[in-house]
Amino acid sequence: MAETLKKGTRVTGAERDKLATELKRRYDSGESIRALAAATGRSYGFIHRILTEAGVNLRGRGGATRGKRA
Repeated sequence: MAETLKKGTRVTGAERDKLATELKRRYDSGESIRALAAATGRSYGFIHRILTEAGVNLRGRGGATRGKRA
């Protein structure tokens, strides 16, 4: 995904499937939705929707968690 997508352009069909596959691979390797949005020039919501459509199990929001005491 060398070039960013133009904001507001529709992404459909095979192009959307290709984009979803690429975004899924990058998200599964650890990139955040915000990082993917910045890299593609699209909104957080667009990336979130594409990942959801692709069947990706989204990570939690993070932050401090309470674990077992050592």
